[in-house]
Amino acid sequence: MFRLSQYLHSLKQPQADRRKATGASTAAGQTTGPVVIWNLVRRCNLTCKHCYATSADKDFPGELSTGQVYHVMDDLKQFHVPVLILSGGEPLMRPDIFEISHHARDMGFYVGLSTNGTLIDESNIQDIVDVGYNYVGISIDGTRETHDKFRRKQGAYDEALNGIRLCRDAGIKVGLRFTLTQDNRQDLPALLQLMDDENIDKFYLSHLNYAGRGNKNRGDDLHHKMTREAMDLLFETCWNDVLAGKKREFVTGNNDADGVYLLLWARRHLPQYAGQIESLLNNWGGNASGVNISNIDNVGNVHPDTMWWDYTIGNVKQKAFSEIWMDTSDPLMAGLKQKQRPLEGRCAVCSYLKICGGNSRTRAWQLSGNFWAEDPGCYLENSEIGVDDDQDRLQLAPWSRKTAKAVSIQT
Repeated sequence: MFRLSQYLHSLKQPQADRRKATGASTAAGQTTGPVVIWNLVRRCNLTCKHCYATSADKDFPGELSTGQVYHVMDDLKQFHVPVLILSGGEPLMRPDIFEISHHARDMGFYVGLSTNGTLIDESNIQDIVDVGYNYVGISIDGTRETHDKFRRKQGAYDEALNGIRLCRDAGIKVGLRFTLTQDNRQDLPALLQLMDDENIDKFYLSHLNYAGRGNKNRGDDLHHKMTREAMDLLFETCWNDVLAGKKREFVTGNNDADGVYLLLWARRHLPQYAGQIESLLNNWGGNASGVNISNIDNVGNVHPDTMWWDYTIGNVKQKAFSEIWMDTSDPLMAGLKQKQRPLEGRCAVCSYLKICGGNSRTRAWQLSGNFWAEDPGCYLENSEIGVDDDQDRLQLAPWSRKTAKAVSIQT
């Protein structure tokens, strides 16, 4: 996760506060457990086009009981996990969601709720208030027509917007969660305007990753030029917030090249701050899958992050999460936890590897069958990252044929 507003706001802070506001995200010296994104239930009232969990409105066997959830929470607390993001499916479809949420808050976790928002109404808003969620993220895929098409339900936009308003009016920190694709890129300006109009606290832009239903629709992923245009708009919006003294949050996810692109953008538009930004980004370290970000799915399988649902490293029913997470006998986890990951292709020779950490290993694996191949979602040009074209072709040669084969089979 790339906390854009944190970096840009830090430029206007005193030096001591700036160091405090931006921490490292590397395997070395880790003193806390990872953020846990926990898909407590797979059932969902929607069948969204880009769902990584491939959810449906039905019961799925083998899901963790309330007691099993509490047992796992005890281990997570002892492992110094700071944050639980409760997700689904649709987490509000789990009958004990508020009981679990209260328990997590009582244990001292930072607790977020990730929901499609359509089930938040006057009948349960007080229950949500009573939990005291630190944050509620509600997915919005565009303007009304676009959103309803993505969510495959007429009226889903109005229901989600009603949920946002109820949370906001109740004093809950609430944010928009937007997955950027070629089919909704034109709606990004309207959503940023919606953030203004509705006085919304946070905006999370997720790049489409190749996982679950999103993998089947990867043909809809943005071309690199469109991604750059979206990032330019987001950076400009966030910087204008800084200048205006606003404290809204802008965050991106699933493409750690955003950090490098911010540095390149700063060199063009804020050259006086470029050195400070580069230093902060180097401390960030980029992709944190398998290190500071983790996932537990509805049946207790543990994954390096939410986009690795087809790669399991253990199950909390058989083994404590803390043991699973620190076990490096798995080749993927061993590589992810290395300070210098065994990357190949452009990623191996990129001048900004220290900033992005090699980006998404999920995309590389989905398209090449190789964990450590270059990330095909990187939207930076060779000339921008210090890679010449001949070197690029040489690095790609061993696995580029696998990529072509994988695409022909899977599309």
